[in-house]
Amino acid sequence: MVPEISVVCPCYNEEENVEAIAAAVIAELDKAGATFEYIFIDNASQDRTVEIIKKMCARDPRIKLIANTRNFGQMRSPTHCIYSTSGKAVLGIAADFQDPPELVGKMIDLWRQGWPIVLGVREEEPAGPWLTFGRKIGYGFFGRFGDVNIIPGATGFGIYDQKVVQVVKQWNEPEPFFRAMLVESGFAIATVPHKRGPRLRGKSSNTFLPIVDFATSAVSGSAKKLLRLPVFIGILLVGLSMLMALGSLVGGIFFGTPIGPWLFDSFLELNMGVLFFFVGLLGDQVRLISERTRSTPLVVEKERINFTRDA
Repeated sequence: MVPEISVVCPCYNEEENVEAIAAAVIAELDKAGATFEYIFIDNASQDRTVEIIKKMCARDPRIKLIANTRNFGQMRSPTHCIYSTSGKAVLGIAADFQDPPELVGKMIDLWRQGWPIVLGVREEEPAGPWLTFGRKIGYGFFGRFGDVNIIPGATGFGIYDQKVVQVVKQWNEPEPFFRAMLVESGFAIATVPHKRGPRLRGKSSNTFLPIVDFATSAVSGSAKKLLRLPVFIGILLVGLSMLMALGSLVGGIFFGTPIGPWLFDSFLELNMGVLFFFVGLLGDQVRLISERTRSTPLVVEKERINFTRDA
């Protein structure tokens, strides 16, 4: 029988949370009267996460596991799991309780009312000035140059109708920025505001470098407008360089100030920095083209548990 809801729960080193998150979400699904499958996809955890999930699978056939051969990142692994679902709708939720399970019932109600996409949106949360500034810059940058306007505060926590999943799956994106792809699909989106829940146990593996890697892939794969931006920056820099050359000449003739060489050096450094940034971005987009042409799978699975042969 086709389940009503397929839960997708990505995890990496979450041995202290996987049992608790499954119990909490299943309780909400039972309250909503929803049949379900609960799929964990493990990104090559180094702790006992897989061992614990296997025991859960043995106790309840509705709980399933996809174990990856290695860590395939925060984009590819969850999306591969979403594409492996069989339910009428997919519920995406993190394993660390930062996505509140108590909102599951409300999201299911909205989906049953006809909304093809229901996304949880985090409200303003306490953060230091640098993190707050970084978020504003990041959302502003993507809003200006991204192919679509992503929803600030939406992390992927929510419900997507299976018809939406099948449309997005056909795009064969090698680095799928799923929350942007949902918006790009054009289906109507309902939002549910919430505060970020406290992490139940353990320490997050989502540190600075993985966040930078995720952001770089998101911009490269979903901000093709940036390909045109270097042209305008180049024109601007040429104009500035002419002004600086003129200013240095005037200063040297009338005031005897030897500032020209310093300004020129600063200009060269700025120019090289901009050049290297965009060359790197273009290189990453070339990499994505290469991935598309060789049909690279999102992940390589080590094993599956509790899936039927045709799943």
